[in-house]
Amino acid sequence: MTLRITALLLTLFTAIGVQAAPDNFDRAKVEMRQYVYHDRNDDGDFYCGCKFDWVGASGGRVDLPSCGYQIRAQEVRAQRIEWEHILPAHSIGQARQCWQDGGRENCNRTDPVFNVMESDMHNLTAALGEVNADRSNYRFSVLPGEPYRHGQCDVKVSFSQRSVEPRDEVKGQIARVYFYMHDRYDLNMARAQQQLMMAWNRQFPVSEWERERDRRIAARMGHNNPFVTGEREWTLGHTNTADGVVSWLPGDHPVMRAQQASPEEVNSGIIRGNRNSKVYHLPQGCPSYNAMATHNIVEFSTEQAAAAAGYRKAGNCR
Repeated sequence: MTLRITALLLTLFTAIGVQAAPDNFDRAKVEMRQYVYHDRNDDGDFYCGCKFDWVGASGGRVDLPSCGYQIRAQEVRAQRIEWEHILPAHSIGQARQCWQDGGRENCNRTDPVFNVMESDMHNLTAALGEVNADRSNYRFSVLPGEPYRHGQCDVKVSFSQRSVEPRDEVKGQIARVYFYMHDRYDLNMARAQQQLMMAWNRQFPVSEWERERDRRIAARMGHNNPFVTGEREWTLGHTNTADGVVSWLPGDHPVMRAQQASPEEVNSGIIRGNRNSKVYHLPQGCPSYNAMATHNIVEFSTEQAAAAAGYRKAGNCR
């Protein structure tokens, strides 16, 4: 990747409001420990609710008797807290060419976009290490006939089906993180997984801790999860906003067109974007410029700024 492309990516990330975010997974883990979960060790880890003590910059040692946990196979990992990607890194990486060319290590070396996705704090949580390992990159599912494998820990893992059913307390949070990651990074979600996540989202509404977690992460990342705050809703066949997408955009995408536009092509008037539709309108040539409700209007000084913020030009503009 050339210096010019890297500089362009950094400029675009700044423009879309993630300049405060950690730029690598190691830093994200430290910030999650320091600023988000620093006072949550007595509330327990994500999958089992096991209490733990913080150790080092980002790790923890699990109190296994506190949750009736029984070690299945990996004694060392069962006793430590790890940082779990709720949407697995494997699922994120498959969207990137770097993963096809050499997996996660190659992406970390060569792809700043992957590093932003991997270190997105909204997608991280403190989890008991052995369960993190057993979950692997398996999809979430409902497993009524599957036995428990970790003592009193209320998580089911089917190795034959490559599926996991988490405890009820975190199902809603998982759904809203899945919505966020797929929407922000323009990832495809299978229809069956969409239906399951929509059901969990309805059945398990946002908790006060989930709201507080979102606020703490937003203070570091520069933006909330809009599916937690209620700014967005997921429906079957959802159209992604792709707020965090940059380098894999096609050349005709408005963000890329804006970067390639000459100064003469950039409109210098006050441009109005609709925060609901993510469509922008020019003061001349766009019939709907004055048709938006006042509370939905977001103003931009140039088309370039509107496109970099994730808005597309209205189709009825002449």
